[in-house]
Amino acid sequence: MGEEKNVSNALVMKTDKDGRIRYDELVRQGHSKDRIIYSKFSDLLPKPIDDDDPEFSKPSQETIEETTEKTRRALESLVEMKVAAAAPVRRAEKTNPAEYIRYTPSQQGAAFNSGAKQRLVRMVEMQKDPMEPPKFKINQKIPRGPPSPPPPLMHSPARKVTVKEQQDWKIPPCISNWKNPRGYTIPLDKRVAADGRGLQTVHINENFAKLAEALY
Repeated sequence: MGEEKNVSNALVMKTDKDGRIRYDELVRQGHSKDRIIYSKFSDLLPKPIDDDDPEFSKPSQETIEETTEKTRRALESLVEMKVAAAAPVRRAEKTNPAEYIRYTPSQQGAAFNSGAKQRLVRMVEMQKDPMEPPKFKINQKIPRGPPSPPPPLMHSPARKVTVKEQQDWKIPPCISNWKNPRGYTIPLDKRVAADGRGLQTVHINENFAKLAEALY
C-alpha cells in the first residue's frame, strides 16, 4: 500500500526584490514565460531612457557577426528545405556518424548476457529512401495563437453623482435670445412688399408665339 499523492493546483507564493508578495502570478497562470503581461502599475509608467544603460547600447562587432552568421544559417536551412520539398526526387540526406555506447548489464553472471560483463553497441541512423513519398501533411495552416493581452486601462473607482454635478450636466435647449432693437434687420416679406415687385405686371414678348408657330 503506497501513500496517496495529494494533487493540488495551488500556486507557489513568490516575492519580489522588496519582499512583497507577487500577486501577478495569478495572471500569468496558463501563459508561457515569453508572454508579455501588464499586471503592475509600474508597467503603465513611461520607462526612463538612460544613454549609459547597457540595454540600449549598440552591440559589439562580435555579437553582430555571430547574429549574422546564425541568421544566414537559418535562412539557408529554410531555403534548402523548400528546394528539397519542391524537387520531384529528393536527394539522400547526410546521416550522422555512428555512435558507440558501452552497455553494462545490471545482472552479472554466466547465466545472463551470455556471460559478458560489458557490450559495445553501435548505433547507426537508418538511411532514408529518397523516393519515399512524404508521410505527413505539412501544408496545413495552423491558426496563430492569441497575442499578448493589451495593457489594462486604469479607471477611477465608481462614486455617486452629486446634486451639483447633475445640475451642471443639464444643458438648456438652444433658443436664440437675439433682439432687433434698432430695426436694422428687415424681414424678407416686408422687404419684398417695400420693393413693389408684387404690383408689377408681367409682360410676355410676342416673339415667343412666333417661335412656337415656327417649330410647330
